[in-house]
Amino acid sequence: MDKILNLNTDDFYVTVEPGVTRKTLNAYLRDSGLWFPVDPGADASLCGMVATSASGTNAVRYGTMRDNVINLEVVLPDGRVLCTAGKDRSFRKTSAGYNLTSLFVGSEGTLGIITKATLRLYGVPEATVAAVCAFPSVQAAVDSTVQILQCGIPIARIEFLDDVMINACNKYNDLGYPVLPTLFLEFHGSENGVNEQVQQAAEITQLNGGSDFTWATDQEQRNKLWTARHNAWYAALALRPGCRGYSTDVCVPISKLPQIIVETKEDLITSRLTGPIAGHVGDGNFHCIMVLDLNDKEEVRKVKEFTDRLARRALAMNGTCTGEHGIGIGKRKLLQEEIGEVGIEAMKQIKTIFDPKNIMNPGKVV
Repeated sequence: MDKILNLNTDDFYVTVEPGVTRKTLNAYLRDSGLWFPVDPGADASLCGMVATSASGTNAVRYGTMRDNVINLEVVLPDGRVLCTAGKDRSFRKTSAGYNLTSLFVGSEGTLGIITKATLRLYGVPEATVAAVCAFPSVQAAVDSTVQILQCGIPIARIEFLDDVMINACNKYNDLGYPVLPTLFLEFHGSENGVNEQVQQAAEITQLNGGSDFTWATDQEQRNKLWTARHNAWYAALALRPGCRGYSTDVCVPISKLPQIIVETKEDLITSRLTGPIAGHVGDGNFHCIMVLDLNDKEEVRKVKEFTDRLARRALAMNGTCTGEHGIGIGKRKLLQEEIGEVGIEAMKQIKTIFDPKNIMNPGKVV
């Protein structure tokens, strides 16, 4: 089931089967002047991205999967086929009934099997420019992020890497960036619009002690920059050969971002753990890539305690225990703390209505 079924360039949508991946779709769209911007890094299947409510580096400008799914075909546990917005419908907005489409986005396979997805497309921007900027401190880098967003600059990507992460990326990708807290930025728009965005962002970063921008203007340079960011997982693992990775993520209101990243960095140092930080900070979302020796039971215990502290730190700031990675099994208890008893009961009731025999990914989420 790997077919692209229906591309409508006039109405900016496409329908895909579960086997179609993100890169396959964008290669297919190349000559249409359109693209699908949600980019979790991996060449993931698009219906899998729907099921996990994936997002990634472009979400600050284009939103997550939840914002870009128009309709779904879902096979329910009893064999019935549900079109969540009505068969073949592809409108941009509706106020008709309950939002069944959003119910299945992020459901992690617990309510049904997604067999088709109708997705929103965007025009390819006229101009794209990427830049790298180093900062004297974590606080300065994250403050710049908040101020760029507060000024209404429509930035397409703004990614944070701490000094440990940028050092790992330098070694893994043979790069030479300063080993300092760093922002990777990308701007989309018309030539004049991009120049204006760049000028405004540069003024803000310099006021916070940031370095001059290192530019990546052509496609090859941009690909090298973003490949380095997307390889963060492998770069982190290379810091401790033979060890394994455990990635966790949280998301907080933008105003709380400087505080939580600084506190998390201090916690990592105090706990003597290896956990490079990389984040989609334009959304208030960041990841700690924990690198640990699974044979060291004490280290495993410390990592588990750290990740629980990180999640509860986010919850205390009115954030969420996961911005991207989902609940699965590992964060079920944290989900209860986040949405409360009534919220969990409501979710269990929804699960029971759709899947009374509990055959769809049993034990996950609730």
